[in-house]
Amino acid sequence: MERLQKIIANSGYCSRRKAEDLITSGKVSVNGKVVKDLGTKASLNDTILVEGKAIKHKNLEYILLYKPRGVVTTTKDEKGRKTVIDLVETKNRLYPVGRLDYDTSGLLLLTNDGDLTNKLIHPSNEIDKVYVAKINQSVIPEKIKSLNKGIIIDGKKTAPAKTKILKIDKKNNYSLVRITIHEGKNHQVKKMFEAIGYKVTKLKREEFAFLNLNGLTSGEYRHLTIKEVKKLYALTK
Repeated sequence: MERLQKIIANSGYCSRRKAEDLITSGKVSVNGKVVKDLGTKASLNDTILVEGKAIKHKNLEYILLYKPRGVVTTTKDEKGRKTVIDLVETKNRLYPVGRLDYDTSGLLLLTNDGDLTNKLIHPSNEIDKVYVAKINQSVIPEKIKSLNKGIIIDGKKTAPAKTKILKIDKKNNYSLVRITIHEGKNHQVKKMFEAIGYKVTKLKREEFAFLNLNGLTSGEYRHLTIKEVKKLYALTK
């Protein structure tokens, strides 16, 4: 049993907020009876009409993809480039949760659960995202630590990050830095390093919340378990 507004939103009919408005205005019925209480629960076996139309229940699907570099995070690409959707076999219409840049690799979630997607990308939920950045020179630890207090990019200060220098290779002139953020601004990690004078030559997202890439190689994917989906919901408001 799920709250009625969640079932309607998951069906793709409208957003959860819009579904609540439709319920309170008497435009939703369950098994022939008009329902106006937002606390009402229903099951997938119930006949639910919204504005006189029967909603179609989605077969919810949750995929964890190891996105390769050179793949766009979108459902279609007007330039004909390979998309993340091209990498998975599914009968459902899935969408990425957030995005990774074309030249960024790593963990990306794909789902048709709009409710969970909105919760995971909402800034108030502060879901941790862990990246490993390859820098084109030997970094100075004090500069890297400055990211921990937040830094100005695009005229706004970022939230404090967590950083750890994994490697400084002076011979080959590069460094590896692990950085944890919970925001999702456009090109944020690259811009944060640029703000302190460093260029990111490679970027990989290794973790999203408690999820990681263990057992997967680039281009591979797996389905989330029910336990993992419930845990993701538990992290959100």
